[in-house]
Amino acid sequence: MKASVIREMTTQEITEQIAEEKINYDKLRMAHHISPLENPAELKLKRKLIARLSTELKARAEVSAS
Repeated sequence: MKASVIREMTTQEITEQIAEEKINYDKLRMAHHISPLENPAELKLKRKLIARLSTELKARAEVSAS
């Protein structure tokens, strides 16, 4: 998901997306521990997506606090 798409999302949508992606990441990680994933780079991509979403959420919180 690109940053431009994330910026267009509402704060509520971002919060929901973070929760959903964290659940998906945990499932992928557990699946990888049981048997190796076909593409282990998926884990890295999920972490980066969660970080992008969190960064945008924090940036919005800083702007609203100012």
